[in-house]
Amino acid sequence: MMTALALASVLTALPSTGSTSSSINPVLPREFRAAWVATVANIDYPSKPGLPTDQQQAELKRIVDASKNIGLNAIVFQIRPHGDAFYKSPHEPWSYYLTGQQGRAPSPAWDPLSWLVEYAHKQGIEVHVWFNPYRANHSAQKGAQSSNHVSQTMKPYVYKYGTFEWMDPGAKQVQDHSFKVFMDVVERYDVDGIHIDDYFYPYPVRENGQEVPFPDAATYAAYQRSGGRMSRSDWRRHNVDTFIERVYKGIKQRKPWVKFGISPFGIYRPGTPAGIQAGIDQYEALSADALKWFQEGWCDYYTPQLYWPIEQTPQSFPVLLSWWNSVNTKKRHLWPGLYTSRTNPADGNWKASQVERQIGLIRAKGENMGHVHFSMKSLLNDWNGVRKAMQENVYLEPAAPPASPWLDATPPAVPTVTRSGSTYRMRSSDRDIRWYAVMTKVNDDWRVVYMGSQPTFDASRVASGTPMAFFALDRTYNSSKPAIINR
Repeated sequence: MMTALALASVLTALPSTGSTSSSINPVLPREFRAAWVATVANIDYPSKPGLPTDQQQAELKRIVDASKNIGLNAIVFQIRPHGDAFYKSPHEPWSYYLTGQQGRAPSPAWDPLSWLVEYAHKQGIEVHVWFNPYRANHSAQKGAQSSNHVSQTMKPYVYKYGTFEWMDPGAKQVQDHSFKVFMDVVERYDVDGIHIDDYFYPYPVRENGQEVPFPDAATYAAYQRSGGRMSRSDWRRHNVDTFIERVYKGIKQRKPWVKFGISPFGIYRPGTPAGIQAGIDQYEALSADALKWFQEGWCDYYTPQLYWPIEQTPQSFPVLLSWWNSVNTKKRHLWPGLYTSRTNPADGNWKASQVERQIGLIRAKGENMGHVHFSMKSLLNDWNGVRKAMQENVYLEPAAPPASPWLDATPPAVPTVTRSGSTYRMRSSDRDIRWYAVMTKVNDDWRVVYMGSQPTFDASRVASGTPMAFFALDRTYNSSKPAIINR
């Protein structure tokens, strides 16, 4: 028989932002905890091209289950390695890395992105989809390009450069096509974020000791003939700036709650801040004005790739972290990228404590709680004990991603809670609830025992008389005040 525990029976309702403390106030812990899942060259998923569908699903399930077990709350899943798709796209071919032949659909048919979104959300895991906006081919791909691939449909604007192929960011046809691809996913899939990394104009290629120019002279000449007066460097940066602003605004026009994240190279420019050294100037070489995008607010979170150990003074992790914090004038989320894969004994051999200490430095800033691991493989393989370290030393309880008040600052209503035996069901009068959370109080400590999209909680392992706090969180992670009852 259902026992109503509606608002009249709620003992108290208290604010729910911040981090857990020993207090009478239940406070939801907040931190974005994610890992990149790279599909290009089968880095993280799937283990090789052309696996049977059931094995592909099993490997993806393993990634989600491991993420939950480790304590992560988000996956950044690469769905467009280079003009191809890890989902059923009307605009681009299926990826070689999925099926073993570009353009060939999985058999039996399935949509990895649709499957991932549904399964991950049930586990309380966000899904951010990761696009490469301009890369058109990679040396790891085998076989011919599909007839509907950009290398075939936009041949005048796709160039061989080094061992890869690249779309021309200065071509309107490229900009429009990539924008269409991004927005199609925003519109059709219930994703939590759109994500791009550090590949804009390509990293420079060198041959015989000389830098090879990126072959966009014809596009720049056409710009000049139309009356354009910017230098080639400024024009290239303008092309990237325009695309990033367009994507951010396009997302917000369609689904304002979907976050847009950018993960640039971790050093803005050599010598910035003072004493920092870099082998590349992304501002010039990649045409990436990463500071401008951040300070214009054309993102909801920023993930500069701080891929150096704390002790490496010329690329000092703490100095770079402090600098990025200092230029966060729009108060967006700053969730650095960590090079967790350097724990690989065959490539870097970092101790797990290096990653622990880096997370500790991020947490010490206290304002923007979050980080992203590159990549999932390091955690799955537990290189140098890094998975164990995250589970036992770093992620001591589940956490909700921080709220994004510039998107929405209105908290949802306190949930109504009903009980049937040991099962508690939460209901909210708000329509945009994404997650539910439950905390229990043992002695003076409130601890998270459940977080996910399902509105039910099995309290069979909770001792009778234990205070329980039930929360509803909306799509931008505003939290309701808790409904508090005793078990």
